[in-house]
Amino acid sequence: MRTPLVAGNWKMNKTAAQARQLVQEMLPGLQAVTTVERVICPPFPAIWAVSELLQGTGIGLGAQNLYWEASGAFTGEVSPGMVKEFCQYVILGHSERRAYFGETDVTVNRKVKAALANELIPIVCVGETLTENEAGQTAAVIERQLRLGLQELSPEQGQKLVIAYEPVWAIGTGRAASGTGANAVVADCIRPTLASLFGEAVAQSIRILYGGSVTAANAAEFFSQPEIDGALVGGASLKPAEFVPITQAAAR
Repeated sequence: MRTPLVAGNWKMNKTAAQARQLVQEMLPGLQAVTTVERVICPPFPAIWAVSELLQGTGIGLGAQNLYWEASGAFTGEVSPGMVKEFCQYVILGHSERRAYFGETDVTVNRKVKAALANELIPIVCVGETLTENEAGQTAAVIERQLRLGLQELSPEQGQKLVIAYEPVWAIGTGRAASGTGANAVVADCIRPTLASLFGEAVAQSIRILYGGSVTAANAAEFFSQPEIDGALVGGASLKPAEFVPITQAAAR
């Protein structure tokens, strides 16, 4: 059985002080949901503050990005070792990174390898744009992102991955995919591609999350699907009244 995982991607929101307050509000509710892996991914300046609050709670901490070099003259970047000091997870290849900051499947691959080398769990994002979706290119786009983003990884490394299917047209738009539609993409494209890369047993062990306008109201629709193992939550992860019920829905 794959343990459900719900991760909150705070994106570029909350100062360190605001992050502390938000975590304190959510902590009792999140700690009560013990059958779901819960992860909070604040912006870099708030990671240290949040890490202090999460110690001993059983709730994981993740970063929203990293750079693949260990150190050096890379102004503005954050190394895997810097992330590892506080975090257990890292989000990689998010569509906003690809769209606004020039990330490619090749750079995502470098980051995934660097994260694994530093014993971080990568949450690797894949997904198609609205244009690609309407052109019937969903499967081709996602297969390319997986094959290039995960190339040269061993089956043992593959077992440590989490994949997040985030249709770009559903992120922050309020227009979520349907549960059955998202499940079909995972069942017909994502898991078969993972099986071709790592073998069927590893593919069946990898957790695949849905992301894109997940709310407390629609979470159960996604979690009831057999191939969806949790969610990467954006805006709703900034609201205790949304994020805690989403994790509760994953437990059910």
